[in-house]
Amino acid sequence: MKNLKRFLRYEIGLIIFILAISANYGIGGESQIGVVIAKITRDTVVPEEVVLERINQQVQAAVSVQNRHTPGFMSLPGVVGTATGLTEDGRPAILVFTKTAAGKGVIPDSLEGVPVVTMVSGAIFAMEKPTAKPSAVRVDPTGYFKRPVPIGVSTGSVNECSSGTIGARVKDSSDNVYALSNNHVYALENTAPLGIAVLQPGLYDTTCIASYSDQQIGTLSSYESIIFSTSASNTIDAAIAISSLSNLGNSTPSNGYGTPRSATVSGGLSLAVQKYGRTTSLTRGTITGINATVDVSYSSGVARFVDQIIVYSNKPFIQAGDSGSLLVTEPGKNPVGLLFAGSSSGKYAVANQIDLVLSRFGVTIDGE
Repeated sequence: MKNLKRFLRYEIGLIIFILAISANYGIGGESQIGVVIAKITRDTVVPEEVVLERINQQVQAAVSVQNRHTPGFMSLPGVVGTATGLTEDGRPAILVFTKTAAGKGVIPDSLEGVPVVTMVSGAIFAMEKPTAKPSAVRVDPTGYFKRPVPIGVSTGSVNECSSGTIGARVKDSSDNVYALSNNHVYALENTAPLGIAVLQPGLYDTTCIASYSDQQIGTLSSYESIIFSTSASNTIDAAIAISSLSNLGNSTPSNGYGTPRSATVSGGLSLAVQKYGRTTSLTRGTITGINATVDVSYSSGVARFVDQIIVYSNKPFIQAGDSGSLLVTEPGKNPVGLLFAGSSSGKYAVANQIDLVLSRFGVTIDGE
């Protein structure tokens, strides 16, 4: 068990360090694994760790060093992101993500006294549609659900044959309720007009045809535009669709974590988290990186995101179709982030900070 724990912590640290390569070093090569946006079982039990919040002085010092070196790192061929994380022995460190393994001596062991860990994550790219149906689950999140529909299940725009995930039911000060998901799920990368129908299930799961008379659960109300540029500073990939209590519930299906809490928490390093999504249902992981800068490839181009959360699991945590899933603590069910991207292996996931998402739309999580 100790060897397994050491292995997991090593992989976690290694992944995060790839994001912090010095401007004085170069990395090249083609993508191997690939980090993907995931529109469209319980896995491993994460080891218990001490959670280090961002206010920790050593974490703040590592964040400052990461921020100073990130512009140079991100200009290098083969570097796809940076983050602040932990070394195998629990010290705050700079994590550097690359497309392929760096040559000997390319990545420094430390920067300004802060350890550096390199991880081969592969490219980060958008996954517009799921690639396969989930198997061996008692509840099928891809299917039709009796109204009001649960969260964590298939959803999408009437204008595209794709499927993502309903992350949560949120509400405004007037008690209007909305389905929360990603821009690329509901607003189709800034291209869908406001007022367009939002469906459950998404069209990908009904052979690209609206198969149910009540498939519409709402209409697109608002979204944060994504700036497709590697000089951008996007912070969220999010959209909301106005719905109703009769069409939208606020709990996952019976094989999920249930109803999320209304009170949010910030993502601390080593925080145990979980999510319920359209493709992989209930999965568990650990926050291994904060303050992450990542380049994400969509069909519309590459968009740089900053101040993101990195989640790791030793089994698939996120796959195509899970985009829009709500990231919550485990246990506790307090919302932490809105998932929108991940590696092709599914082991690494990227989430927006949930407080930034909720603030943008003036809403709160409609939960316990």
